[in-house]
Amino acid sequence: MTSHLDGAVIPTGFDVPVEPLWRSAHFTGEPGCIAEARRFAAHFLQELRTEWCATIDERADGAVLLVVSELVTNADRHSDGPYILELEGTDTSLTVAVYDSSASLPRVFPRNPERVGRHGLEIVRALARDVRVERVPVGKRVRAVLDLGAG
Repeated sequence: MTSHLDGAVIPTGFDVPVEPLWRSAHFTGEPGCIAEARRFAAHFLQELRTEWCATIDERADGAVLLVVSELVTNADRHSDGPYILELEGTDTSLTVAVYDSSASLPRVFPRNPERVGRHGLEIVRALARDVRVERVPVGKRVRAVLDLGAG
């Protein structure tokens, strides 16, 4: 946006993107995929900072990377094929979606600090504003929406 004052162009605000930023990555399950997914998410967060002028606090930054790690680890561990990571975000929220080839829906276990393992979805639910699991034609999608702590 611009204003004109005596022939001078004065910037009056920032152009805000209309569409959320969206990226996806395909993983085969090869060693190193989980670390690669985290790098992909870190790069996406930086793009949000640049393109959406997002102010992402340290807690939200860590939460996004942890949610990506947990969901990609689950897809890697419980499916027999490749999986897809999709990220969609604005200056205030980010959606992490992971598609995999397994039609088996993840089980949510009751909280139990003595249980070893199987805390992934519990962690995701604690960090995200909304978590949904649904079957899709080729398996399932697990989707988590996180607030970015802008402010």
